[in-house]
Amino acid sequence: MKHIIIGTAGHIDHGKTTLIRAITGRNTDRLKEEQDRGISIELGFTYFDLPNGQRAGIIDVPGHEKFIKNMLAGVIGIDIVLFVVAADEGIMPQTIEHLAILDLLGTKKGVIVLTKTDLVDKEWIELVEEDIRNEVRGTFLEDSQIIRVSSTKKTGIDKLTALLNDYASTITERDINDMPRLPVDRVFTISGFGTVVTGTLLSGQFKVGDEVQIYPGNLTARIRSLQVHDEDEKVAFGGQRVAINLAGIKKEDIHRGSVVAPINAMKESMMIDVKVKLLKSAEKAIENRTRLHLDIGTDEVLCRIILLDKEELKPGEEAYAQLRLEETTVSKRGDKFILRFYSPMFTIGGGTVLEPNASKKKRFDKNILEELKIKESGSTVEILEKIIFEKRNEFLSLKDISIETSMLEANVIHDTEILVKENKILLFYTGKDIYPIHKDFCEQIKEALVLEIGKYHEKYPLRLGMPKEELRGRLLKNVNSKVADKLFQKYVEENVIEQTEELIKLKGFYPSYTKEQQRIKSYIMEQLLKDEFLPPKKEDIASSTKVDKLEVDEVFNALILNKEIIKINEEVYLNTQSFDKSLKLLNKFISEHDGISVGEYRDILGTNRKVAIGLLEFFDLLKITKRDGEKRTLIK
Repeated sequence: MKHIIIGTAGHIDHGKTTLIRAITGRNTDRLKEEQDRGISIELGFTYFDLPNGQRAGIIDVPGHEKFIKNMLAGVIGIDIVLFVVAADEGIMPQTIEHLAILDLLGTKKGVIVLTKTDLVDKEWIELVEEDIRNEVRGTFLEDSQIIRVSSTKKTGIDKLTALLNDYASTITERDINDMPRLPVDRVFTISGFGTVVTGTLLSGQFKVGDEVQIYPGNLTARIRSLQVHDEDEKVAFGGQRVAINLAGIKKEDIHRGSVVAPINAMKESMMIDVKVKLLKSAEKAIENRTRLHLDIGTDEVLCRIILLDKEELKPGEEAYAQLRLEETTVSKRGDKFILRFYSPMFTIGGGTVLEPNASKKKRFDKNILEELKIKESGSTVEILEKIIFEKRNEFLSLKDISIETSMLEANVIHDTEILVKENKILLFYTGKDIYPIHKDFCEQIKEALVLEIGKYHEKYPLRLGMPKEELRGRLLKNVNSKVADKLFQKYVEENVIEQTEELIKLKGFYPSYTKEQQRIKSYIMEQLLKDEFLPPKKEDIASSTKVDKLEVDEVFNALILNKEIIKINEEVYLNTQSFDKSLKLLNKFISEHDGISVGEYRDILGTNRKVAIGLLEFFDLLKITKRDGEKRTLIK
């Protein structure tokens, strides 16, 4: 069944609460101070059944300018607004501000309710209605009906109820399969039950027993019970006013402005990219970096506005901007918000969230502005493509993107599959997670890879290749190591690079020695072959060549990397032929004697104890031998 929320708006003392009482028979002013003073201070909640049997939730908002923050917390999620104007006073300041707020928040349906019509004559009513028509021109209420009522005498109430019944059938049903999200507008405790929060469930569904998280923050809780319209329910759906009894969390840990959503479903942020509109009625332009109040969901945060495509925003104009917050908040792409001046506080504009987890943007950057245009009006697939490219250096998984965007992971996966078919992104699987990488970014990585390896070859022309981990650390330090390996494999398959064990080189590259380096190489190999199992120290070879030590080191290291020399330890180096021979002699002796001691190995090689120990320990590391008392045996 479709669920709808009806809300009030209008100036103080224009009869909003009395109207609700006339419709429902219940008083939404629950505080003693409200009842004593005759004005609404906090939000009021109730419900009533429409003629078609549909139960509608009702939110009654305060009309006093001092309580505009409370009003803003209440109008989130309203489907139909009862825009109340008292016939004896007509349009007043808060009437105008409430209208502007509702229009900025994208409210679609509304009824203009002219209250207290029993206090004035017909001619006066007609004058007031004319003023109203002039005021609502160009807003969502422009073509709305005006219903004349007297809440005390109950005239016009039936006609209003019938109209609400008609409107209810035209409201688009909330997506109950979307991510559930409840901005908290009230927190209290009930003896024996604990913490209770209330709010309008914007989408999705919550079930008793669900584990949820309180955002911003990482506190979690369990839904112990649910109430909708004062009745216990097992499931609450988007479009309903919901009271949630939370287990495992204290009242002090939640406040108005918190958001209840599934665990790890959202990501808090201190930067939001937006499309902002300044009211025509604003008294002055907004300059870059102006400090403002941001009202989003039920939260209020101070921020500075960074204008991305204008030097200043004049009344009636729109702009792309970034809001840099003084506290974290959570939001979702498409969320509406209100902006008010820091001081004095009055509504100046509002807009739409384009990127809820933004990175710092440069002003007047054409590429950035083009991305924001797509995020404003593009399809979800186009937007997802831009997000994958924009956040390319973060190498986010599909799950990460789901959290960043507050989109259901299933929807992200669906749109990703379309992008794969369109050959715009590539997917890399690591078992647990799936990582999308934009095809253009793959090409950028490849170009950077070729450049980096080329520089390495130029600096170290004798080396077989660049160590894979060094290359990953320079170009892909943020990427999952398994994804990096898959990227390297992709470039191998494209014949761009070659990989030998942990070394990567450009396709077709081979180490090449200069004449001088060839002479040094020959000298080193000659020295190591003189007495194959009594090799000279590396530094002795270097000093005897009478060549720059760094040049000798480079050739020596190249011979090691190319496996023409085997490094046994820091003091012992053998040429490969000698090493292979030492291993054959080891195998032969052990197979004939069931083990070998250091002294026996020293003697068959004709070497010293240091070299024999070095070789045996090296074979232990290679898992060829193992120590058994004073002897080594072969590992089968």
